[in-house]
Amino acid sequence: MADTQFSNEVQPFSIEGANVRGRLVRLGQAYGDILGQHDYPGTVSTLMGELTAMTAALADSLKYDGLFILQTQSDGPVSMMVVDVTSQGTLRGYARYDEDRFSGDREIDTAVPHIMGSGHIAFTVDQGPDTERYQGITALEGASLAECAQSYFRQSEQLETAILLAADTTSKRAAALMIQKMPDTGERVEQRLKLTPEEDDESWREAVILMSSMTREELLDPGLSSLDLLYRLYHETGVRIYENKPLKFQCRCSEEKISATLASFSAEDLADMKTAENLIVATCEFCRTEYAFDDDALAALRGQSSQK
Repeated sequence: MADTQFSNEVQPFSIEGANVRGRLVRLGQAYGDILGQHDYPGTVSTLMGELTAMTAALADSLKYDGLFILQTQSDGPVSMMVVDVTSQGTLRGYARYDEDRFSGDREIDTAVPHIMGSGHIAFTVDQGPDTERYQGITALEGASLAECAQSYFRQSEQLETAILLAADTTSKRAAALMIQKMPDTGERVEQRLKLTPEEDDESWREAVILMSSMTREELLDPGLSSLDLLYRLYHETGVRIYENKPLKFQCRCSEEKISATLASFSAEDLADMKTAENLIVATCEFCRTEYAFDDDALAALRGQSSQK
């Protein structure tokens, strides 16, 4: 059962006297709801918790109106994971994995090169059909999901980033703590403090060192609020707290969306999709909801498609 007392939020903050901003994400019910749609092995559930919390942190650090998507694709036992977060704070996610590799009591090395193998991680911002998608893709390089994301920001965005992730499948809690060094170019450059390069680098190193002192147990402790955690870390230097955003699980699938997809197939392709009961059954990967279409529904789909 998901922990209903554990917060479901992203808490933005900045560190006083430093050009460092951050996000703290904690997920209880939202993480539990994602797991509740599937029967994942423990390792996969843990990865989904880490990825979901990290995606929420990254999404909140961006200005967008629409959808932020983080997806991994690789050739290992966990071949794909995807999490998306709307600008309103609703999220969902799912994973594909090789069930045979997780059968019985077989132990699997949980380091990314072993559990996910070779592949890539993609960051996508989708603000609707009338806007151009932004996408960044980088190889899965690192022993953990956090290291993979840090590598992407360092190499592709030239943005110093540090991330801590934690997930517990028993209590259904997940968390992410992320800090980033504010860039010295771009639209927010005027928000930077006027520090010397040496002061800038030293304040960043100090922020990372303090962040590294945070334990997994503290991140997932329901007895500590987000404000408690941030004060513990940065009370000596000072931390500024901004308005938080609630997060919740919500799938966006619908019969209309499935219908629109099916309408793009030919009559022959649709016939090949039919079950023994003469139905086409589509299952949402995110929430496992099934949508069934009979001949009358398919005829209506073809009629709608021909009118467009």
